[in-house]
Amino acid sequence: MSKKFQASVHHRDDVGFAKLSGVIDEDNELADLTDSIPGSMVVIELGEVERINSCGVRDWVNWLNALEAKGAEIVLVECSPAIVAQINLVNNFTGNGSVKSFYVPYFCPECDEEKVLLCEAAEMGPPPHEPPVCRCDGCDLVMDFDDMPDSYFAFLSNQKKIAKPEAVQSVLDEFGGATSEPSRIRSRVGANATGNISGTALPSVPSLPSISGVGTGVGSHPGTMGGIEQTDPSMYEVAPAEPSQATYNSMVFVLVAVLLAAIGVLGFLVFSS
Repeated sequence: MSKKFQASVHHRDDVGFAKLSGVIDEDNELADLTDSIPGSMVVIELGEVERINSCGVRDWVNWLNALEAKGAEIVLVECSPAIVAQINLVNNFTGNGSVKSFYVPYFCPECDEEKVLLCEAAEMGPPPHEPPVCRCDGCDLVMDFDDMPDSYFAFLSNQKKIAKPEAVQSVLDEFGGATSEPSRIRSRVGANATGNISGTALPSVPSLPSISGVGTGVGSHPGTMGGIEQTDPSMYEVAPAEPSQATYNSMVFVLVAVLLAAIGVLGFLVFSS
C-alpha cells in the first residue's frame, strides 16, 4: 500500500469500519478495499486525511458507488477540513450517505496556533450554522474560526439522518479514534507516520540564499562571495584601466614633434656639409 495513503478495515456484526489517512490521490488503493468491507452499513473515518486531489475525488466517488451497489449505507465520521471542503464542492461526494461528525478549524492569533474541534452534525441545529466556541490551550482565549461559516457548514443543510446511530456509535467505541472528550480537539498539523491528526498543513517555503555582503570577510566561507560560490577567483580581479582618448592624443602629438625635430636635424646636417 502507498506510503501516502493508509487504510485499516474492521467489521463488527453487520457494520463495516474503514479508517483512511494520508493523501487520497491517483495512487490511492480504494478499489482494493471494496471486497474487504462487509456489512449493510459502512462507517468511514476520515479525520487523518490531509489532502485529496481531483483523481482522488473521482476514485472516491466510484468507490462509494461500489459499496452502495452492495447494499451498504455509508456513514462518514471525523471528516477532516480537507474532506469537508470536497463535500461542499462535489455534489455526490457523500453518495447517498451521511456525515455523522466533522472537524472544525480554529486559529489563535495570540499564540499562532491552529486547532480542529470535532463536532457532531446532529448537534449543529438549524441554519444559519455558527462554529462552536473553542478556547486556546495556551492562552485560554476564544480562538477564531478559520473559515467562512456560510461555506464551511453549507453541507449541513442537505444532511441525511443515520438509520442506526447506535450501531455506528458501537463500532466507533470499539475501533474509532476520538471517543473521549480530550481527543475532540487536536492540533491542526499534518498526519505523520504514527497516525496523528490531520489537517491542512501549509507547505514550507524554502529560504533564499543570503546576498547581504560581498567578499570573504569574517564568518564567510573562503570559497564564497556574498553567498555565491566563486568558480574562478580571477573573475573578481580588477583589470588595469584603459588609456583615455586624451592620453592617446598627447602621445601622438609628442611623437609627431619628435619626428619633426629629427627631420630638421637631418636636413641641417645635409645642407651644412
